[in-house]
Amino acid sequence: MTETSPQQVRIARACDGADEPPRHVAIIMDGNGRWAAARGMPRALGHRQGVEAVRKTVRAAIELGIAYLTIYSFSSENWTRPADEIDDLMGLMKRFIRRDMAELHKAGVKIAVIGEREQVDPELMLLIDEARALTANNTTLTLVVAFNYGSRAEIAKAARRLAAEVAEGKLAPAEITVEALGRALDTGGIPDPDLLVRTSGEMRLSNFLLWQAAYTEFVFLDVYWPEFGRPELEHAIATYRARERRFGGLNRRSTA
Repeated sequence: MTETSPQQVRIARACDGADEPPRHVAIIMDGNGRWAAARGMPRALGHRQGVEAVRKTVRAAIELGIAYLTIYSFSSENWTRPADEIDDLMGLMKRFIRRDMAELHKAGVKIAVIGEREQVDPELMLLIDEARALTANNTTLTLVVAFNYGSRAEIAKAARRLAAEVAEGKLAPAEITVEALGRALDTGGIPDPDLLVRTSGEMRLSNFLLWQAAYTEFVFLDVYWPEFGRPELEHAIATYRARERRFGGLNRRSTA
């Protein structure tokens, strides 16, 4: 009989739902354009299919008991893309809010948005603000949308906030701690992600949650974002559960 390793046991338990889900899952939704190109379609169709993947993933997160889901929808570097592609992405965001917000609200989803307001269409910002206000008291799932977001800019902005408080005499330099800087980030009050998933086979963070992901578990999948759904999310969670998170400490089995 083949002996079962501890790693295989942990994966089996994870797949059987023996462990709690990660509290916070973050996703870099990558590969819309390549998914479309592989099928001889325009990139715009890849982005539209990517919105369907968002819908499936939000439903799956609710069903699996995930408390926070952060999606990287538009980075601050994405402004370098062709103007027509940017217009299409902005239009998709508007349509998503208009079409899906009532259903998300009914399902108990709270909308949070991190990133900069500059350059964003005022009509879209109004829709975002309305969605946040409508869902502010919901508790089933917090959907954090990283929109016009870049982590380095976020950290710099947090540093400026703290520097301004020092200049105003509200804060002593010695009080600028890890915790204080964390609270000053766009994600202040939101727990750091336990699991970060990136699709399309790429293995980098692309300026996403650099501070918050200090001890996050990474799972990189060789599927394009439009192909992502509950099975892929469950696979990523099973992989996460099979790991032992030590946060810089020793393995529990270690005697060193």
